[in-house]
Amino acid sequence: MAVLLAQILAGEGQRVGLLDVDVCGPSIPHLLGVEDQPVLDSQWGWQPVVSPLGKIKTLSVGSLLSSQSQAVVWKGPRKTALIRRMIKDTLWGRLDTLVVDTPPGTSDEHLTIVRLLATTRPSGAVILTSPQRLAAGVVSREIRFCQKMNVPVLGIIENMSGFCCPCCSEVSEVFPGGAGAHLAEKYRVPLLGAMPLDLGLAEAGVSCGWRDSPVAQVVRDVVAKIKEKL
Repeated sequence: MAVLLAQILAGEGQRVGLLDVDVCGPSIPHLLGVEDQPVLDSQWGWQPVVSPLGKIKTLSVGSLLSSQSQAVVWKGPRKTALIRRMIKDTLWGRLDTLVVDTPPGTSDEHLTIVRLLATTRPSGAVILTSPQRLAAGVVSREIRFCQKMNVPVLGIIENMSGFCCPCCSEVSEVFPGGAGAHLAEKYRVPLLGAMPLDLGLAEAGVSCGWRDSPVAQVVRDVVAKIKEKL
């Protein structure tokens, strides 16, 4: 979702940075097709990898590993030090928007990024959930975390909300529950959109073809709603 948001914003002419703080499960380099591009280290700091897809500047622990299959088994202090360097010692240059992709739940990564960006007054957080009510419990804690840390919740996106038929584009319900609408009502935040499972997007990835998928219009609508709140 973070990659799609970044690409939509970049397509509108914004200078976009994409920071992947999912230390133990980085996926952004693969999704942007830059997994073979290393992060360069200069005397002024790290230089983000620039994706050919929208010229997005991106930084991920996945670009710092010797192998994409390398396991990252780090404790909190080391994660904190890495994220601090990603923010403080990286040559991001002038950006209109910095999209931060975080792992699920509430952990060291979330606490560190919120504290480091506190002085910049972040616009807010976009919360993802799946339709199942079981997911609502985890996402509830994420929303409460944002409230406790004074991070505005811009809204909720329900991911995997139905299955989009590749033949007729009809969307069928796969996972019942309606967690997105339930959470939006409970915490009085907007339901920004519901993204169906799209085989075309899964096969093509975000590198090509996704702009014609049903998901693309959902993401465009989400971006428009977020802009209205900023």
